[in-house]
Amino acid sequence: MIATDLDGTLLRDDKSVSARTISALAAAEAAGIEVFFVTGRPARWMGVVSDHVHGHGLAICANGAAVVDLHSSGSGRHRIVETRPLERRDALEIVHALRAAAPGVSFAVERTGGIHYEPEYPSFPLDPGASFAPADVLLTDAADPAYAQPVLKLLAHHPTRDPDEFLALGRKVGGAHGEFTRSSHSALLEISGRGVSKASTLARACAERGITAEEVVAFGDMPNDLAMLAWAGRSYAMANAHPEVLLATTGRTLTNEEDGVATVIETFLPG
Repeated sequence: MIATDLDGTLLRDDKSVSARTISALAAAEAAGIEVFFVTGRPARWMGVVSDHVHGHGLAICANGAAVVDLHSSGSGRHRIVETRPLERRDALEIVHALRAAAPGVSFAVERTGGIHYEPEYPSFPLDPGASFAPADVLLTDAADPAYAQPVLKLLAHHPTRDPDEFLALGRKVGGAHGEFTRSSHSALLEISGRGVSKASTLARACAERGITAEEVVAFGDMPNDLAMLAWAGRSYAMANAHPEVLLATTGRTLTNEEDGVATVIETFLPG
């Protein structure tokens, strides 16, 4: 199996998939190598690669909190076939702990049906129409039916903190209640349910298919890829990767702009 991150890894900086990479992915599938996209992106942001998935059609999204069928697109959305949610009680504990430890933090709540923001949180242009409320309201299931949907990720943003220091702080004050990681170059924490990561969900998918960790080649560039890269038998850091990722992998490849994933895949294929 090939397991690859998207942003900063498979995708170019303009979020496109190069012709060379498309060809390499198709050739791998034709050779009997399964391909899994394993990303922090939500299901609704998977249109960038939905035309390039073959075979099973599944992708792991939200850092392992959701498995998505990219062959389905009812009502313009890909179908979520499995979730591993963050419990609301844990999410609220994390919110309160981070508020006390890092004044100025703001939150967003990623659910299966979309994202909801605190007013101070820097919203994403890809998500127009999201609702706004304090995190304590967003994490209830009372007033708005949308708030009853499973929580896939809690996002915590700080306007001035160093990204790596903020991650360390989050794990210190809230690590008992969830899995903390990051993939942004800003101080933006991505928080999943306890035990939920790209690695743990990928391991489940592999076990269902009789694929061992030694048969997996993984690609990534940011801290949210570290667990997956450590689990896989072979792992490649992009040349543009975070320093921790460059130190953690069994191999390195070219940057995402230079088709680094395709370069490695081509070495597996006959001819």
